[in-house]
Amino acid sequence: MFMGEFQHSIDDKGRIIIPVKFRENLGDQFIITRGLDNCLFVYPMNEWSVLEQKLKSLPLMKSDARAFSRFFFSGATECELDKQGRVNVPNTLCEYAKFNKECVVIGVSNRVEIWSKSIWEGYFQQSEESFNEIAEKLVDFNF
Repeated sequence: MFMGEFQHSIDDKGRIIIPVKFRENLGDQFIITRGLDNCLFVYPMNEWSVLEQKLKSLPLMKSDARAFSRFFFSGATECELDKQGRVNVPNTLCEYAKFNKECVVIGVSNRVEIWSKSIWEGYFQQSEESFNEIAEKLVDFNF
């Protein structure tokens, strides 16, 4: 399980340090792809396999399902850590996530998310203000 929030920098070559706390659960190889809200999703291979099976079951005849699958899979790339615990993020994903110099790496249960620091701060502030409201809506999901 992944949890926590860590501040890191991205270097000129697009490398980001993955927190030590996340490295063991990610394993030697993992997948990075476009996430929601302009962040990147990082999945260990076992979680990626589960997600891939679920996405394969989406109805091919539905345009929204096709669009989501295309968006999600076209950005996916298999990655590994270098000896310093860094991952080299492809330029297309850096552009999608609007990375500058500072980024935030967070654990979200079965995945890791990598955010531009400025986007994360705006998202967090907005979510924090409506946290109680969001919590009440979770009742609809039998939470």
